[in-house]
Amino acid sequence: MTEPSHATKQQTVADIGEFELIARVAYGRAQPSPVLLGPGDDAAVLAIGGERLVASTDMLVEGRHFRLDWSPPRMVGRKVIAQNAADIAAMGARPVTFLIGLGCPKSTPARVVEELFEGLWEGARDVGAALSGGDVVEADHIVISGAVLGVTDGRVPVTRSGAAAGQVVAIAGELGCSAAGQALIEAGFTVESLEAKLTGTADEARRAGALIELVERHQAPRPPLCEGVVAARAGATALIDVSDGLVADLRHVAEASNVGLVIDVGALRSPWQLDVAAEQLGASPTKWLLSGGEDHALAAVFPDEGAVPRWWTAIGRTVSLDESGGEQVRLSDGSVAEHVGWRSF
Repeated sequence: MTEPSHATKQQTVADIGEFELIARVAYGRAQPSPVLLGPGDDAAVLAIGGERLVASTDMLVEGRHFRLDWSPPRMVGRKVIAQNAADIAAMGARPVTFLIGLGCPKSTPARVVEELFEGLWEGARDVGAALSGGDVVEADHIVISGAVLGVTDGRVPVTRSGAAAGQVVAIAGELGCSAAGQALIEAGFTVESLEAKLTGTADEARRAGALIELVERHQAPRPPLCEGVVAARAGATALIDVSDGLVADLRHVAEASNVGLVIDVGALRSPWQLDVAAEQLGASPTKWLLSGGEDHALAAVFPDEGAVPRWWTAIGRTVSLDESGGEQVRLSDGSVAEHVGWRSF
């Protein structure tokens, strides 16, 4: 008698991971002629009426990407705008308008939704855009889905795939602040508790102010959105939004461009606030710099050092995969960059 067969265990999204999942459901599909660039970069690019339209979407889920006991609704709204706008900046474009989808339990206080949208409107106004539509539905948790449309103003979008060996890697904006802010919140620090220390000695007030800055940077990041256009004008060959962590996102550039990247950790400018938080928590600021996401700094590759714009910092170089030993990202001391950054599953 034969043994009964057992059902084959099906793969889950956790088994295959975010990027393999995207590859399976999105890559290799036919696109209509107006779509110049489909899935695989920070945003899609469409040719509409003689202009290149850049479009992207991002989603925040309560309990996974934000907590209302950590962040006021207004700050969550600003965060939605920042992360969506950063995807547009990472194409060398500027945002024009946002569409917002909101799912929430019917028990959600109306005040929470009103404050959330106040933050959304504030964030949109800050980048010279607006909210032009959306949808509201009932859901088990608060879910905010943002979509953004932007334009390149006639420039060719900068993708992840244009880097070549012998070029310069640079960043704009600060790294590690959001990760440090989250670590502080998890350790029990709040803006309110830290504000009470502002009346202490000058050193206590300085340190408290530094920690408040980091908590607020986690609640609502401040990406250098204008620098995407600056990079495009300066001739950047590749560009990406650092949303999952510097090393994790540079790997996307390396893979798309078929090059290796060598990063000089010593060139990474650590905001002084990180040192204060690291001392307070007994943590490593270097880990925050390399692995921390959600600051939405911009990373780019430029043809040479002379092309790196004023407010950008050169942090490394591109090399052939042979020179990097087949590794996509290495540190300048020869070690392999192990910091993986954010994972969706």
